[in-house]
Amino acid sequence: MQSSRYLPDAPAEGTVGAAASEAAEDGTAEADDDEGEPESEAEGEPPQDAETEHAEDPPQIRVEATITDLSAEQRAHFKDYIEWWNTGDGAFYTSPSVEGVDADAIVEALRVTFIGTYVVDEDDFDATTYFARSLEESDNPQQFSRRDKQYCGFLYLRSLRTGRRALSLEHGSLLDIILRLKEIRPQMWETTISGLAEFDVASDPELGISGVLESINTALAKYVPKEWGVEPHLRVSALTRDHLRNVITAFIATGEGSHAAPYYRQGTGTINMLLLAMLSQIAEDKQNVIFAMEEPETAIPPYAQKRIVHELRKLSAQSMFTSHSPYVLEEFDLRETVVLSRSGDGHLSQALVSLPESVKHKRYRQEFRTRFCEGLLSRRILIAEGASEASAFPAVARRLAELAPTKYSSLEALGICTIDAGTDTQIADLGSLYRSLGKTVYGACDKQSAADEAAIKAQVDELFMNSEKGFEDLVLKNTTTAALERFADLITWPPHLQAKYPNPKNDVADALNDYFRWTKGNWGILLINPC
Repeated sequence: MQSSRYLPDAPAEGTVGAAASEAAEDGTAEADDDEGEPESEAEGEPPQDAETEHAEDPPQIRVEATITDLSAEQRAHFKDYIEWWNTGDGAFYTSPSVEGVDADAIVEALRVTFIGTYVVDEDDFDATTYFARSLEESDNPQQFSRRDKQYCGFLYLRSLRTGRRALSLEHGSLLDIILRLKEIRPQMWETTISGLAEFDVASDPELGISGVLESINTALAKYVPKEWGVEPHLRVSALTRDHLRNVITAFIATGEGSHAAPYYRQGTGTINMLLLAMLSQIAEDKQNVIFAMEEPETAIPPYAQKRIVHELRKLSAQSMFTSHSPYVLEEFDLRETVVLSRSGDGHLSQALVSLPESVKHKRYRQEFRTRFCEGLLSRRILIAEGASEASAFPAVARRLAELAPTKYSSLEALGICTIDAGTDTQIADLGSLYRSLGKTVYGACDKQSAADEAAIKAQVDELFMNSEKGFEDLVLKNTTTAALERFADLITWPPHLQAKYPNPKNDVADALNDYFRWTKGNWGILLINPC
């Protein structure tokens, strides 16, 4: 996909990504390749262009996409709607000169347009996708049908295909799609049916069923010739291929041991991974695959989230994810990330992410990336001057919420993500970045000069500045001696401080001051929790 134009700013709320697929209610992807099914998109004439609508008309969303690198099969199927794309200048070739299309930079392309119009009575959008040329050149615009989408590698998602039957042999299941793509036709039906037909059910006398059948046979002999009703027994009957397709499913063993359970009895995370594995199999047999996936992290551990993103990006020509997971986001370059958000009055917007110059790329890659991505997913950000503040503030808020829940709340409950700026000089830059993404930003730092204080205040919504030159001094001067002594008993003193302070309680303030500076901010939770 080479270019797109879209209105309005963004299609989703509180997510980060480039595009979203519609997800099933159970949170898994579902595919349908049935032909001849009614289109889910609206039939009829396309809505008017947004530019010609009156102010009182309902809003319209219009998305135009251009598809290049078409295969021979695609070029043959879409021949009536092919246009020419100039890869050199990124524009369509519109010259009347036919010879111009022979240039190396000119390639065949397909242009499609999605039009969605808000239906007031239904409080929903009515949407249809068209061949863009037909909108411009014909009085009868042609829809880009489900079959057309399949020629572009599109799989319509629904529960029949990825629910409990994804690994069955039902028509249209993901397993069935894979077998057909690989041109595998299982020659198993007649053999399986005949084998089941010969299988005696409950023939063991200890079960008691055979005895009942024999007694029925004995009673029957009073009314019919002796040749009738000989050796009654139970067997599977009237089986067809459709019966087998409905009941045959894959069994899978997870963990140690050989015990296997049906695919659909596995945990949600395992099922999601299996579905992705099957979709990747389909992708391997397609050209120019585009993966559009909503929240790939659902019920999947962080290490697996990273692996999923890596593998799907490798398999696809283009991949688009919406996500609430920092582990997914950090697999993408910031240039590939779009933040989608909704304002209090319902306005949707999108924003690109660009790190301030004060945040060095090396630091971002090594230690800052995951926490920074968490901030992208939050509505409110607390930018703390250093590691001590970043660990202590959430611990204090949680402890206060435990002691007086009607009066205090944890930062997590308030939707506040705490970011370690690393130094007070980066608070303003990070504040400016997060505010540009529509976040509410708070700053927390030690005593600043008047000029530095003004610079930080200009970039945050609220600044909390203590009166000390160091956060450690603030804690030591405002904590009781008894609490400091309890803390001194809890920690393991490093050898060099143990040598300097054989009995730390005798000089607890100085001893803990040295300890705080040695641990570089990791002491906050240990000190706060026992309070």
